[in-house]
Amino acid sequence: MSDHDPVTELSEEECWEMLHDDEFGRLAYHLADEVHLVPVNYALDGHRRIVIRTAEGSKLLGMTMSADVAFEIDTVAEDEARSVVLRGRAHELHGAEADATDQLPLRPWVDTAKYHVVAIEVDELTGRRFELTRPWRHLRPHETA
Repeated sequence: MSDHDPVTELSEEECWEMLHDDEFGRLAYHLADEVHLVPVNYALDGHRRIVIRTAEGSKLLGMTMSADVAFEIDTVAEDEARSVVLRGRAHELHGAEADATDQLPLRPWVDTAKYHVVAIEVDELTGRRFELTRPWRHLRPHETA
């Protein structure tokens, strides 16, 4: 083992840049004494809020009953992984504020009606970069062309 730390903290700006460049994450919310974790597509707005569209259902109900949420995105490459986790408060947008989100690159990946727009106000933001060694990779069979 070396003294080199394979885990480093991302700066706040690196976290925001990663959130800006991605469109798929995981939302954790409370509903009736349970924690739920669901995949969502999202966009980052000009106020540095995570914005999602959703239909009526458990996700919207959970965020209405308890605004405290967590959100996570990650990437994995050949020899590096990065993760950004945030905690914040979710609330539904209405009127002109909801209409303004039509200008965001926020489109459903699944062809279902999603009339509710929810913004997550970020209270805490952290990110990490992981240097991957994966010593077992030599055990994988090689693909031949």
